Amino acid sequence: MLKQLFFLIFVSLNLISCNQDQQLTADSIIDQAVFKSGTFHFANAKVKFDFRDITYTSLGECGEFKLKREFTKDSAIIEDVFDQKKFQRKVNQQKVSVSDSLANLYAESINSVLYFVQLPYRLKDPAVQKKLIGKENINGNEYHKIKVSFQEEGGGQDFEDIYMYWIHTETFDVDYLAYSFLVNGGGIRFREAYNPRKVNNIKFVDYRNYDVKNKNIKLEDLAKLFQNKELKLISSIENSNIEVEIIDNQCL
Repeated sequence: MLKQLFFLIFVSLNLISCNQDQQLTADSIIDQAVFKSGTFHFANAKVKFDFRDITYTSLGECGEFKLKREFTKDSAIIEDVFDQKKFQRKVNQQKVSVSDSLANLYAESINSVLYFVQLPYRLKDPAVQKKLIGKENINGNEYHKIKVSFQEEGGGQDFEDIYMYWIHTETFDVDYLAYSFLVNGGGIRFREAYNPRKVNNIKFVDYRNYDVKNKNIKLEDLAKLFQNKELKLISSIENSNIEVEIIDNQCL
């Protein structure tokens, strides 16, 4: 808990400093977004939720994570566990062998789901590279625009993906985000957050997921297309049955 306490003190001082001189940076904006959302609690919490008939669990201990998903297929109960270092699958509580290629695929799938749930906390990952682009008005609200890329080391298999975040200038809510990806032929997505709620002091949101047909468009221009209703809604990302247990770890 000491790390969390230091973070709270740091962000509180940062809030005072930023209010005084208005010199915001990408890091200070994200710090405030993490603080306001309460997502720093993920570092020491057990979070469980359902997404598309699969139960996901994030177990954080001093900032180290064990991620898990459980689902039923052909009457078999499958449990996948990824602890950031290795992947393990159990079928009906019995360990089974999985090829390296499938293990990487399954681990990345688990991490992808948890990544969006843990935002904006995951923007504090060491591999994240942040750049403040400017400000933009979306539907009458002003937002900071922050571009995010990843270092190859620690950035995961999709380290070449690029993200853009729109963070409200007053509430520091992450209301919109966009990203470009290379897998499966590549593409671009734009997400609109909705249904915000807090469970045990952690903020959760669902997303409306939009497709972008023109792969050559810049991420920072997507908000204009969204306001002009030029994006195609393809899915909703909804999490249910959320449970949060804060763990009192003595982290140094």
